[in-house]
Parts: sequence; C-alpha cells; structure tokens
Amino acid sequence: MRKIDIYDTTLRDGEQSPGVNLNSIEKLEIAKQLERLGVDIIEAGFPAASPGDLESVKQIASTVKNSTVTGLARTVKSDIDAAWEALKVAENPRLHIFIATSPIHMTHKLKKTPEQVVATAVESIQYAKQFFPRVQWSAEDAFRSDREFLAHIVEQAITAGASVVNIPDTVGYATPQEYGALFKFLKENVPNIEQAKLSAHCHNDLGMAVANTLAAIENGADQVEGTINGIGERAGNVALEEVAVALYTRQDFYENIKTDLTLNEIKRTSQLVSKLTGMHIQANKAVVGKNAFAHESGIHQDGVLKEPTTYEIITPELIGEASNNLVMGKHSGRHAFQDRAKSLGFELDQEALNSAFQEFKKLADRKKEITNDDLWTILTNEQLKESDTSTFELERVGVQYESAKDPSATVIVKKPDNTVVEETTSGSGSVEAIFNALEKVVGEEVHVLDYRVTSIGEGRDALAEAVVNLSFRGEELTGRDSVQDVLEASAKAYLNAVNRSLLSTHIKEIMKSV
Repeated sequence: MRKIDIYDTTLRDGEQSPGVNLNSIEKLEIAKQLERLGVDIIEAGFPAASPGDLESVKQIASTVKNSTVTGLARTVKSDIDAAWEALKVAENPRLHIFIATSPIHMTHKLKKTPEQVVATAVESIQYAKQFFPRVQWSAEDAFRSDREFLAHIVEQAITAGASVVNIPDTVGYATPQEYGALFKFLKENVPNIEQAKLSAHCHNDLGMAVANTLAAIENGADQVEGTINGIGERAGNVALEEVAVALYTRQDFYENIKTDLTLNEIKRTSQLVSKLTGMHIQANKAVVGKNAFAHESGIHQDGVLKEPTTYEIITPELIGEASNNLVMGKHSGRHAFQDRAKSLGFELDQEALNSAFQEFKKLADRKKEITNDDLWTILTNEQLKESDTSTFELERVGVQYESAKDPSATVIVKKPDNTVVEETTSGSGSVEAIFNALEKVVGEEVHVLDYRVTSIGEGRDALAEAVVNLSFRGEELTGRDSVQDVLEASAKAYLNAVNRSLLSTHIKEIMKSV
C-alpha cells in the first residue's frame, strides 16, 4: 500500500482565517484531537510570530507523541532559531521553511533575483539541518512559478538537505489537470527527486482544492497539506476530511493508496475545530455538514430505507456520526454520565468530571432530554475552563420593552476586581441594548464586528450557541458561550471575548517576569 502522509495546518494556516484567535489551551486541545484522528504531521504554529506562539508550539510539541509536530519559519536565521527553541522538546523535531518562487512574488514582494532566491533557500536549509533531522521546504506560489526555474530550485533544495518539498497552489489558481501535470513534470525533470517526498498544499479560491489535491496524489504527491473543515485564509485550504474520505470511498479508483487517519474521529474533530474557531460549518458541506446524511426527497427517503447505498455513498458511522443518539435526563446518574463522557472521547479528571456533572444536572432540570450534542458542549466547556486570571462574570441580564420606545437592557456583572456593578442602557434591539450595557461595564471602547446565534440540537428547549467577534484594545477577538437563553448566551459570549484579551495580557506579564 502506498501511504499518503496527512499534514494538518489548522493551527497555523487555519488560524489565519479572519476572526479566528485561539488561545494556548484551545490550540492544545485541537492538537490532542488531531493526534487521536491520526494526523501524521501537525503544524502547530509560527514560533517567530510572537512569544505566545512560540510557547504554544512548545507546549504542543512536549505533549503530542504520536504525531510529528512542526512549525513554520521564513528563510531567516532568527525564525529558524525560534522554531528550534519551540520544537527541540518534540519527539521528532521537524521544520517547515518557505520562500516564494513565482516571478510576481520574487519581483514585488521579495525584491530578489531568481539566483538570490535559490541561494537564500539553500543557505536556510543548510542552517536548519544543523538542528532539525527533518526539514521541509516550500516554494510559495509554486504553481505560478516558471517550471524550469522551479525544477532547478527544487533540485538545489533537496541537495541542501530538504527531505520534503512542498509545491503549493498558494492562491488557488490551478485546475486539476494543470496541478497534476506540474507534479508529473517535477517527477520527470528533477534528477534527485526520489530523495524527497513531494507535498501538495491547495487553496480553495476557485473551489478546486480537493480535486487539485487528488490530482497531485495521482501524479506522485506522497503528502497532502490542509485543514479541518477547510478553514484558512480567503476561501480556505483543502478540507483534509474530504480528501481522506474520498480516498477511502473510491478505493476502486485509488487502488493501494491509504492514509492512517482514524476516520471515525472526523466528526468529533470537525465539531471541536468549528466550536473553538467560531467558524460555522455550512449545512451542505461534504462529509461533515449537518445535511450530509439528510434526505428530504420522498424518493430518496424511500430508497435509503430500502437500501442505504441507493443514495448514501458514505455511512454516518464511518466518520463517527453517532447513529445511536440515546438521550439522558434528570434521572440519569453519575455513572451513566461518566460512561457517556468516555464514549464521546472525553478523559476528564475527577474534579472536572464532577463540575461537568453538576452542569448536566442544571440543564436536565430545565430541558427534558439531553442529547449527545448537549453533552459534548458541556464537556468541551469544562475541558477548556480557564482560571489563570480574574475576569468579567455575568450574574444577570434582563431586557425591558416599553411601547413606542427602544428596548432597554440591564446587566449585573462581577468585574475582575470582584466588585459587582449594574448598568442599564437602551438600543435599537435587545442584543444591541445588552452590548451597550456591557460596554459601559467594561469601561473601554468595544466594536462588535460579527455576531451570530445557532441552536445546538433540536427543539424549542435547545441550547443556543452565541459567537461574538469584536475589536478590543487593538485586537480582534472571538468569544462564545452556550446556554438555553439566547440573550444570556449573547452576553456571555461578548464577555468571553473581552476576557480573552485580559488573559492574553496576563500571560504576557507573566512571561516578562520570567
């Protein structure tokens, strides 16, 4: 069997999606789930970008053992040094270096000649090899590069010590036929190509990322790079779960090709990334969208009931979509709760498990049936609790409506200094009134950039998940919360975003004192 390495860049390229800002706790949880999924290589971040990113990559590198952890670096020594500082604790330290090779990038961005770019790439690879046993080199904007020049610089990169060469379609411009042909060209025209693996990295600007990635595999790529749910800059990266399921489902076409992904961990991984990034999965998205296994047409329903394969080429069980979503209620005990938590893949210590059980009981008193989606939300929130610094805590929120007047909102909040304040303001709608009142409590200017609410599960008593993207203290921050009341969820999500800024400031102060 020919194995395709899965290189996940959710924590680096994916985090560059507008409005996404993951803290170190969230990054670590995603990394651990990627390890459970069976990802071969996890690109944990860009260590030179900030001290916080360096520490986050180091934490992941020291925790994850069954996946290789890597980080990104430009072709400068300081970037490589920062990456080594973060990754030297890893089981198998690996570095990813990149430099642009297309005429438009070399001329306008790098302001270097092709010869200078080759020299820079070679020098940086040789320097990195002093520390890292495995170095991956990327030709940024490779698809729009001159083919002969690309073949030349790839040969030089391999000679310098690169064991993986990445050929990105950085701006999502390629078609499958063209992208596949580029890999075939390199295989046939780079003399030392057998000394390195070729890797594909596709963006989805024209909606062809999956098709392009599969074309690369067909033409010699032994590694594919992408993200969970296809998140990333602009239109995103290739969705790794789609590539993996395509290879598995079409084994008749992709004979003797496999990945080592544990496919029934796909749904859980997708849900976790969606929740923590605040990026909603469109209902009709392939493989993981909520409508991926839904059938409304009477003809389709009849066919599926008689024989699922009439309209389902993928089973829900394949990706870990629970077919047996047994409900729990207020009479369910601690043992049943603990068993369900384990079956959902959560490993919490006793204190965290007790706290989650109490939250479950509170919800069960208000909600007749608790589904796996509800439990997953409760358990995830418990797993990601932050207690490193004092924060704003919502104690109560209420909205009053008077005829011919805008609604007014009253919020009662415990501030970081433990004082409790109450503010009442109005707005053109209930949510605006709440946000106006919270801004007065915070005492600083806050700009709401985006806001949405979705239901978790079904029914009028479903949990409401609110996501608020805002600008505060010069940062773009995303906050979220899930409770039954939509307005309470909105208020808590707003404060969650503000609290992220406080936590970030707190961590920076600690690092300065170390």
